[in-house]
Amino acid sequence: MRETTIPGKQESRDGAQAVGVSLGGLPYRPAHSAETAPVVLRLDKVGVSYGNVPAVNDVSIDIYKNRITALIGPSGCGKSSILRCLNRMNDLIHSARVTGSVYLDGVDINSDAVDPVQVRRHVGMVFQKPNPFPMSVRENVAFGPKRQGTSGRGPLNDIVEKALRSAALWDEVADKMAQSGTALSGGQQQRLCIARVLAVRPEIILMDEPCSALDPVATLKIEDLMRELARDYTIVIVTHNMQQAARVSDYTAFMLASEHGVNGQLIEYGATNEIFTNPKDKRTEDYITGRFG
Repeated sequence: MRETTIPGKQESRDGAQAVGVSLGGLPYRPAHSAETAPVVLRLDKVGVSYGNVPAVNDVSIDIYKNRITALIGPSGCGKSSILRCLNRMNDLIHSARVTGSVYLDGVDINSDAVDPVQVRRHVGMVFQKPNPFPMSVRENVAFGPKRQGTSGRGPLNDIVEKALRSAALWDEVADKMAQSGTALSGGQQQRLCIARVLAVRPEIILMDEPCSALDPVATLKIEDLMRELARDYTIVIVTHNMQQAARVSDYTAFMLASEHGVNGQLIEYGATNEIFTNPKDKRTEDYITGRFG
């Protein structure tokens, strides 16, 4: 993965390799004692409120390079609110207020010195419902690189093909490049949106329930794709599907809202196999076994 510099801050890319090493001035807290991958994202006491209504409070987790982290929990517990904190998408919601710190490679992205547009170049996002632009397949994927200044049909064609191949879509659309992206099937549209994200070469990919609008066959293709992409990217996914979280993720964070339905909190975070086979909190066990939620 390439080096990352966010405008307004000093570059910090060494990461944390072992217990006792610090990142961004904070102690390294491995979610699993055997983990050796560096931390690329750190949430430190993050909270989100909308107007006077708290949505989630005091979330602190480390997210590791080239790992898939799943955020699970019932509706209204703040999963998507936390996900949007990772690339400052909450900035686009007028009533939203974010507290705490989110460190990307040791840089607090909530600092006034950091440009949120630059953050989103490093942290791409795939939404719940496929949202291809009403333009050709090629132009959908080339859109981001063009805005970043890439020009010339040759370089753009190379970027488009590479992104579509990485999204496991090239073989299906190679002869449909001039066709509208909205004419593809639902699963193809979602992979087109993933290719659009990959074309700008992010470091991290956020996925907000990317399979909820897809059929089982398309869902399986997206899940297989996520595992392939984790070789080169760090992925954070919000999902309501417990089986999906168990299948694709390396780490799982279980969140739960208060009994009044507000002020979501992090209940437990750890390696997925431990969360699903030996949870430390009874509320986690109750949720993953279907006793509530």
